[in-house]
Amino acid sequence: MSAQALGIDAPEQFCEDDGTDWPAQSLRSALRVPASAHGAGLEWVAEEVPVAMVYNGISHAVMLASPADLEDFGLGFSLAEGIVTRASELYDTEVHRHEAGIEVHMRISARAFEALKSRRRSLTGRTGCGLCGVDSLRQVARPVAAMARGTQHLTEAAIHRAFSQLSRRQTLHALTGAVHAAAWATARGDLLCVREDLGRHNALDKLIGAAALDDIDPSQGFVIVTSRASYEMVLKLASFGGTVLAAISAPTGLAIDLAARTGMTLCGFVRDARMVIYNDAGPFRNQ
Repeated sequence: MSAQALGIDAPEQFCEDDGTDWPAQSLRSALRVPASAHGAGLEWVAEEVPVAMVYNGISHAVMLASPADLEDFGLGFSLAEGIVTRASELYDTEVHRHEAGIEVHMRISARAFEALKSRRRSLTGRTGCGLCGVDSLRQVARPVAAMARGTQHLTEAAIHRAFSQLSRRQTLHALTGAVHAAAWATARGDLLCVREDLGRHNALDKLIGAAALDDIDPSQGFVIVTSRASYEMVLKLASFGGTVLAAISAPTGLAIDLAARTGMTLCGFVRDARMVIYNDAGPFRNQ
């Protein structure tokens, strides 16, 4: 079924050529049970591809991800993981397709590369695998500076407005029913950017990369996600300077603790005109 037939916007992933020639979705033969009038037919499924992050010629991490928006993924992963501290430390990015998967080759500054070599992290084999593969408990709690209290004003209505717009922008999910989305919204709740991926962490990485490339001020507006809010998602957004995270599902206790330490406003269970605010660092009280 086409995107137009579903009544959704044309997918950004389908329109852009990122050089990989590897679609984020494909049609597979299937039989619905109980059988429809059409019997056997074709169903859209999401593609899952190993994506290696390669820095200055050395492979650092392999993630299972949707093969779309990979330059955004590379930059966002680098910023969210603290591999680079600003986008200007990533000099260039090339996406290479291989039979076994995709490599995102990035050339980073000497300072960033030396710091990376000291971390020695391996993330092979899971979809947005969070904290798997860190070498020690010390790496789990990498420091993130507390954010100054912002002056922006947010309303519950703005959060709900953003979520109400999101479904039409979730084009890959509308076809496959298999992916998460992360979106950046203005303080009024208008969506600026949406990224999708099989992994919720990957979707957030892609969004952070896109926001950095578009010069979005991370201290303004807020991020919404179609998943729970885990510790690492709060950590990734805080590392980029984001101040508000709203999730359609629950946060974890560790995520709430980190949000409080970093000064991030954290909301959960955003659905059906209700939400739960677990940590209000100012934007709702500023009303």
